[in-house]
Amino acid sequence: MLSKKEKELIIEIWEKLTPVAADIGSDALLRMFASYPGTKTYFSHLDISARSRHLLFHGKKIVQAITEGAKDISQLTVTLAPLQTLHAYQLRIDPTNFKVQLFSHCMLVALACHMGDDFTAVAHAAMDKFLSAFAAVLAEKYR
Repeated sequence: MLSKKEKELIIEIWEKLTPVAADIGSDALLRMFASYPGTKTYFSHLDISARSRHLLFHGKKIVQAITEGAKDISQLTVTLAPLQTLHAYQLRIDPTNFKVQLFSHCMLVALACHMGDDFTAVAHAAMDKFLSAFAAVLAEKYR
């Protein structure tokens, strides 16, 4: 699905973004909540206002999980196994959210805003493929 060059680019991008993980993750979450208000129900127990401690913490956790998955894309299913179980059985996230990649689309916009000219067409295409694979793996427990 991803070429060697695309995999290297994805690793490079996420490694660069690690220091601002909370900002990018919370930005993507805020975009998701604004674009898909139904997703807020899973966060009703948290303060999901801009720059809140909860939103920054959760955003950072998401970016860290994505970064970890990017390190060895061929092992994505193994790497994400604990998150699959968490989302499917404990949080009971509607699997439709993964299939239509609501968060992935918002993450792409957040990346484009943050990275500016560095978010080239090649980077965008590679990241879109990777985030699609990431979402697909998270949805596997629902089958």
